[in-house]
Amino acid sequence: MPKLMLLGDEALAQGALDAGISGFYGYPGTPSTEIIEYAQRSKQAEENNVHRTWSSNEKTALETALGMSASGKRAMVTMKHVGLNVAADPLMNSAITGASGGLIIAVADDPSMHSSQNEQDSRYYGHFAMIPVLEPSNQQECYDMAFYGFELSEKYHIPILLRLTTRLAHSRSGVTRRNPLPQKELKKPEDIFQFMLLPAIARKKYQHHLSLQKDFLAESENSPYNVYTAERKNTKLGIITTGLAYNYLREAYHGEEIPYPVLKICQYPLPEKQIRQLYETCDELLVIEEGMPFVEEQLKGLAFPGLKPVHGRLDGYLPRAGELNPNLVAKALSLPDTIGRPVPDIVVGRPPALCVGCPHSDTFLSLNEVMAEYGRGNVFSDIGCYTLGFMPPYNSINSCVDMGASITMAKGASDSGLFPAVAVIGDSTFCHSGITGLLDCIYDKANVMIIILDNATTAMTGGQNYTGYGKLEDICLGLGVEKEHIRVFVPLKKNYPEMIQIYKEELAYNGVSVVIARRECIQTLKKKNKMEIQE
Repeated sequence: MPKLMLLGDEALAQGALDAGISGFYGYPGTPSTEIIEYAQRSKQAEENNVHRTWSSNEKTALETALGMSASGKRAMVTMKHVGLNVAADPLMNSAITGASGGLIIAVADDPSMHSSQNEQDSRYYGHFAMIPVLEPSNQQECYDMAFYGFELSEKYHIPILLRLTTRLAHSRSGVTRRNPLPQKELKKPEDIFQFMLLPAIARKKYQHHLSLQKDFLAESENSPYNVYTAERKNTKLGIITTGLAYNYLREAYHGEEIPYPVLKICQYPLPEKQIRQLYETCDELLVIEEGMPFVEEQLKGLAFPGLKPVHGRLDGYLPRAGELNPNLVAKALSLPDTIGRPVPDIVVGRPPALCVGCPHSDTFLSLNEVMAEYGRGNVFSDIGCYTLGFMPPYNSINSCVDMGASITMAKGASDSGLFPAVAVIGDSTFCHSGITGLLDCIYDKANVMIIILDNATTAMTGGQNYTGYGKLEDICLGLGVEKEHIRVFVPLKKNYPEMIQIYKEELAYNGVSVVIARRECIQTLKKKNKMEIQE
């Protein structure tokens, strides 16, 4: 098979396609988005009728993938780390029900928060759910682990969590393909109660899940992805490294032989046998891992004889927050730093900003006119391009906690007596997590004005489709918003008088108002125009 130059995300997607997957499900979120986008562009996926559309959110994606697994087919669900919070309920319960067809939950963590509102390490979720976790260290392993993950999932009838991080997801390397496998045949579970979690059944299933832990440990200790290099003369220090961080260690030594014993971990639970061997061989341990001190904390909890030092993120050898890099690893090993030449002064920092011509600009500027008499602190928002409404020159919004929190926070503020209480939410985010908050507002007859920014796409992650496109008024009406208080305008400067009038009228209404600001994203419009010209 030909060798391909692929992103880590793309390598995982291609691996899944070659491993006979039948369906990808997910919600776009950097740095995971390219997994499904690659599958959507794939002729191989089209020819094999592989399902690959976006879901409303990560919870529905995982539940749908679980349904495909229940039919005996291989499925993958994709999300970024904060999306796993949304999918936590089906994640924890699917660990108990198990899987039928192979099921991989691919999660891309974002250390240093390049495009996220927190740092989070998804390995903790895998540990919490007591399921195997895979953490590739390069693009070839991303590809190969798709095969391995599906096989491991079907061997134990268990979902597998596969963790990527930003640098691996968004860097390229050559990947050697295998011969593609056919898709699995449709097959109902042999145990018709497999996916039934009534307490009497769930208790038995949980005991079975606990009984599998020794098998998961044995798989990890015998995994080809957990490699212990013991033949080193200098045993003063032993190094444990995981996933992508292994590359930082290699770069710190500029490709030369590492003088200390090294245990590279890419499959969990932790391979205790190899860890104990390393611990008994070396005077001290250094843990190099991307993300939180997941391995380091567990090492300090293992019943090792003696009190040998274990260094890492917890004791300051490596920073507690942010991405690692070769220089940070070199410093921890007392090696010369690897910092390159300084950035010239002519390079000026450029903070993020809304695109020139973005429809959100006019929505915010007109909203500012109406809200000026109330001061700041009345407009709640959440995650999307429109979060940049917090920045100058707009200074329009005051919050960004999580997806959908704009509506629920506005409701809580209104319940406390704050007036006016305004929520600003994107169209895709509304369909992801805002609908239930709107239901709460309607049920309680909250005095809130909700502005849905309808730019006809999921713009922040690159212009993906979303499930509620073209249906926003019908959704709001069906939920119970009064028809006369569902208002629509086109955010353009020439329409400011109309926009301001609508804002004022709905603020004066004591109840739930939905104002839809509808104009297509300037970037997707440019792409459409370009394609039309080319045709």
